[in-house]
Amino acid sequence: MGISRPALVATATLTAAVLLAPVQATAVPTLTGKPSPGSAGPDPVRERGSSDSALAKSRLSGVPAGLLGQRSTPSLIKSSAFPRRTALKVPPVNTADKSIKLGLVPYHSLAPRLNALQKVSDRVSVEIAGRSASGREMYLVTVTAPESVSQVRLQEKMRQQIENSPATAAKDAAIKSAYKTPIFINNNIHGNEWEGTDAALKLIEELAKSTDAKTATMLGKNRIYLNVTANPDGRVNGTRANANGFDLNRDFITASQPETRAIRQIAIDKQPAVMLDLHGYVNGTLIEPTTPPHGENYEYDLFLKNSYANALGMEKAVNGLGYTEAKDGVRAATIPFRDSAEGWDDWPPIFTPQYMPFQGAVASHTIEFPMRVNNSSYDSLPVEELRRRASINTAIAGATMRATLDYTHSKRRLVIADQIETFRRGAAGEAQRPISPKTVPGVPGIGPEDVYTTTFPRAYVIPVGRNQRSAVAAARLVDHLVANDVRVERVTKAFRLGGEDYAAGSYLVNMRQAKRGIANVILAEGRDISADVSAMYDISGWSLGLLWGADVDKVTSGTVSVTGTAVKAASWAGSVAAKGDLKVRLDDPKELAAVNALLEQGVAVQRTNDGAAIVPASARKQATVVADWFDVAFTATTERGVAPLKRTRVAAAVTSGEQYALREMGFDVVPVSTAVLNAGFDWSQADILFVSGGLSWAGLNPAAQDAFKASGVGLVGLGADGAAFNSAAGLIEATGVEGNGDANGVVRVSNTGGAITGGAPGHTFIYSPVWFTGLGSGVRVDQLYGSGNPLVSGHWRANDAGKGGPKDAASRPSIVSGSTASGAPVALFGTEPLFRDHPKGVFAQIGRALLDS
Repeated sequence: MGISRPALVATATLTAAVLLAPVQATAVPTLTGKPSPGSAGPDPVRERGSSDSALAKSRLSGVPAGLLGQRSTPSLIKSSAFPRRTALKVPPVNTADKSIKLGLVPYHSLAPRLNALQKVSDRVSVEIAGRSASGREMYLVTVTAPESVSQVRLQEKMRQQIENSPATAAKDAAIKSAYKTPIFINNNIHGNEWEGTDAALKLIEELAKSTDAKTATMLGKNRIYLNVTANPDGRVNGTRANANGFDLNRDFITASQPETRAIRQIAIDKQPAVMLDLHGYVNGTLIEPTTPPHGENYEYDLFLKNSYANALGMEKAVNGLGYTEAKDGVRAATIPFRDSAEGWDDWPPIFTPQYMPFQGAVASHTIEFPMRVNNSSYDSLPVEELRRRASINTAIAGATMRATLDYTHSKRRLVIADQIETFRRGAAGEAQRPISPKTVPGVPGIGPEDVYTTTFPRAYVIPVGRNQRSAVAAARLVDHLVANDVRVERVTKAFRLGGEDYAAGSYLVNMRQAKRGIANVILAEGRDISADVSAMYDISGWSLGLLWGADVDKVTSGTVSVTGTAVKAASWAGSVAAKGDLKVRLDDPKELAAVNALLEQGVAVQRTNDGAAIVPASARKQATVVADWFDVAFTATTERGVAPLKRTRVAAAVTSGEQYALREMGFDVVPVSTAVLNAGFDWSQADILFVSGGLSWAGLNPAAQDAFKASGVGLVGLGADGAAFNSAAGLIEATGVEGNGDANGVVRVSNTGGAITGGAPGHTFIYSPVWFTGLGSGVRVDQLYGSGNPLVSGHWRANDAGKGGPKDAASRPSIVSGSTASGAPVALFGTEPLFRDHPKGVFAQIGRALLDS
């Protein structure tokens, strides 16, 4: 199952309607430092322990939510008894809710149903886990036997002991006998894959009202957590994505969206041992575990043992419903690990079930129920047929849920012991156990192709001071680690580690910790898996250590004897020099946002030759506000700028993730499409055209082509579509050469300096990479792919014709720029600096190109 740039564009659905979907824009601070009217409020930091952190609070005061994408939602940990009855606010009836046509429960009916269930049963509790991008509430239901306050506290004490003292927990008789196994069922994360929600409601009602002894016993030994709909906006609108246009099931390492952060917090607070994620549509029902490659940072022997055993039970339950292909169009269930060679992997931790093992799950599954009811089927099939299919899907989803409860309850001690062992190995710094028929008995078909392990480093250091290229990027990375429940320490004295000297205040991630897996996922460079499989289901590289703009040092071995204090939030990085003109490096999206805020207020900002910004001393008061707001540093300078900057209005034919990133950097974005331009777009609204997909020169009518040429605006072009637009419009002389469309990952690059890549990191992200040849006079090379094999981590092969591989791209230009005959600026990118709002450290390359317009 390969991926390509055209597929990315198709997934983003680049119509004017989607581009006008709500996107969190960066609010511009006023001179008082308060949010502008209508700006979003902050997302609070999740803190370890119970004490308040004045530092954490001060960092968040008045900051727009759009810039706090890496921070968690509030902790759901409570010490009140179960049940916890929450009177849910009932939304207005929405007759346009897309689930109604399928005979399913619309979003506005969920709250009344849950309110009623809370009244009739002391087993049902409901909490607000978070809110969607458009503000709809996410309902987390807990089903368990009633618990007193003291019993709840005891359960939380045991949960914390499992994570924080796993060696002790493994010997604790009380945990073996009394700890309630946490089970998490996540539903409807893709909004137009509806039926998991309806199955969950049926299960909640069944468990709430059941009078049999088996149910009572199970609820006395387990807690069942159900996220009723993980994507309320998508459920209502009938879209895969949320209201910001994001596929939430690709966001678990970036955590750019509020829904993703809410699910992440559930995982941290509830620490589920077993997890289901309900999807559609694959016929027959697909039940993970997966094909290779398998995530290398898991304790995969423990995970596969439980996941495969649970999958067999779910398969039996689904097939036992009696649906057949001849009678119902339903094929028998499949388990990819057993039934397929490749094509459905669990390599990237961007998916919900692939993220959960890092928070303690020893079995987690994507379930794909079989009968398609979305997209073209939704529009073309009769309502009666759609409802028949939806009913089958609901029954199958319910069967997987009940089978999972049965497995977890029957294997409760084993499941808890394996979760403890996962954390114990991390805390002890033990090596992983490669899977084999001996280490995972009872699982057929294990071969060398299934063995993926890593060697964890001894520690990571995120330096401060002269050894850190970006203090703001370092702060973001530290906060992101903490938000993922990674233990980070701030070392109080200068120290030496791994042969390097570090200043006091540097951050240390000691890899002898329970959640070393997610720490390594975030910080490690990753691995080139191009030779392992022919193609990947989705991306294959994601290193935040290389892509988020901060310097990160890996310590491979040795003794970590330094001590520090636990970090709840990174140290404040914002400052303003007391005298002279001011300089801000435009290396980070927050720095771009700060400069755009100053430009919005009319400050005369200048650009330097290497892409930094100079702010006059007369604007020190305004700089102080934005430094506090965006947590960026303005240093004293005597350097003079070479060109004025102005607030750039961007006409953008881009994906939703790219649009989101542009607004995160504070740009004024006007979405456009072929239809919008052909209808007579007013180019006085824009200073630059940004094209990454969905817009071709040939698709524009003559009037639209003439209007663009007459406008004098320039172009920032991304990927093959951006390069093709440039060539067809005759803007600058540069030919884009497309690499293998399946290729993606982290690559080495060489920056030539200047306004776009001055001071840029030595790594970037690619997705369907492009490089440039046939450069005309005056066309500048701003960046080149690294020599040899530039791929660091990910999947990049030559195509079937032997072309388009990394060796073809080596040392070729990846970013070029120039001017049209009329002087309009053009910059062409063969890389993906804004991909899914993820590679924060290279956002600035796009931002600088836009500002330079």
